[in-house]
Amino acid sequence: MLTHENELDLYDILIVGAGPCGLAMGIEATRLGLSHLIVEKGTVTESIRRYPKRMRFFSTAENIEIGGIPFAISDVKAGRNDALQYYRKTAGYFGLNFKLFTEVIQVKKQADGTFTIHTTQETVTYRARKVVFATGYFDVARKLGIPGEELPHVSHYYDEPFGYSFTNVVIVGAANSAVEAALELYRHDAHVTIVHRGPDFRPTVKYWLVPDVKNRVKEGKIATHFQANIKAIERGRVLIEQAETGVQTWIPADFVLLLVGYIPDEHLLRKSGILLNEE
Repeated sequence: MLTHENELDLYDILIVGAGPCGLAMGIEATRLGLSHLIVEKGTVTESIRRYPKRMRFFSTAENIEIGGIPFAISDVKAGRNDALQYYRKTAGYFGLNFKLFTEVIQVKKQADGTFTIHTTQETVTYRARKVVFATGYFDVARKLGIPGEELPHVSHYYDEPFGYSFTNVVIVGAANSAVEAALELYRHDAHVTIVHRGPDFRPTVKYWLVPDVKNRVKEGKIATHFQANIKAIERGRVLIEQAETGVQTWIPADFVLLLVGYIPDEHLLRKSGILLNEE
């Protein structure tokens, strides 16, 4: 449902973010008879849309259901496309009220206890009795702060393998995103090297991926540099340093994927007057 933009409207709840949590909040508001508006800077479940195209969730389907609507799939675990379809259809079923492709830039509390919400649409201001931040953390990649991190062949996101075939790809990280990308790239004829500051793959890696990736490493199909840090990125190569010895080595890299995780975006919260614990 598209919202009618009227500055005089006072919503019971304005929800920032149209991911699964934001949608679930909108559903509860609808059930309680509360007026609501979900403001999202992308499309519905934008973060899931940006996941790797063949990604499968760790949780079983029933654990990521919302609104009591069954997540019916033929497999135990849902993939990205399953989730995109499910959340979109569920949002439509409940007739949720959206303002999409609109970024909230500040929330101000008024003297009467209501809130004024300012967005990138400068001519429109929204008002609400309550505001819910459901912004997630997938939009802000964790930065390494090293030379070359902003070069065009460097990315903090991975989508699909076909653009990397027959090239040298260095992946920084050893959690789920890094392992899934490494396995998929290897199977599409990329020459993959994993660089990680720890001694092994992270213990949180999906259990069905662990034997697969470890066997590929054992076979020499995927190269690894554990207890190593990436120090610089240049066109065609990266500089890594062994943590224990300090020895530095250049290794070939046509592409670099910095899959070291994401952090919440605190800027909107701070700008809206919310005090955060620095730690």
